Amino acid sequence: MAEEVKLFKTWSSPFGLRIVWALELKGIQYESIDEDLTNKSPLLLQYNPVYKKIPVLVHNGRPIVESLIILEYIDETWKQNPLLPEDPHKRATARFWAKFGDDKAMSSLWPILTKQGKEREEALVQATENLKFLEEELKGKRFFGGEEIGFVDIALGWLANLVLVVEEILEWMLEFSSVPAIKENLPLHDKMVARFRTYLAAALDK
Repeated sequence: MAEEVKLFKTWSSPFGLRIVWALELKGIQYESIDEDLTNKSPLLLQYNPVYKKIPVLVHNGRPIVESLIILEYIDETWKQNPLLPEDPHKRATARFWAKFGDDKAMSSLWPILTKQGKEREEALVQATENLKFLEEELKGKRFFGGEEIGFVDIALGWLANLVLVVEEILEWMLEFSSVPAIKENLPLHDKMVARFRTYLAAALDK
């Protein structure tokens, strides 16, 4: 019996894109369902009644939520092209940097674009410091995990489509974006710019 794999996402969400990239790298066939977050479908609410958000992976009728958790589930379920290393310490380190990306790097970049004056200056200092940590972790490596794309690269893949060019990790961004499974599933730049401008205008109005 064929496996049923469905992914509830939006076309621009970096969290949904993580799952797309992981499934593509693993060669897993899946049904992609783009949600309208202003009018969430009954299925999304059924599969994620607690957080009511994307992404949601549904595997043979069973939902898995939260993008980093979904990535680990994918890696444990489909063993080909592993995303996490076998060594326990390296696995723990990969999880640390993925969480750092969400908790520190991503949250520090947004205020640079939405704040002004002193708040923006402070955010710039913090974001630069966070990116320096990532740069240090990348030194001497093609990808965060070494020569092959892995868990941390996918978790931080949202950096590859930033409107801003982050010089500190530009080389990694170019390597990451050149991998066929990633390149073929990056949102169109013009669409991302338009979406970004909409978010930015709304943030500045507030």
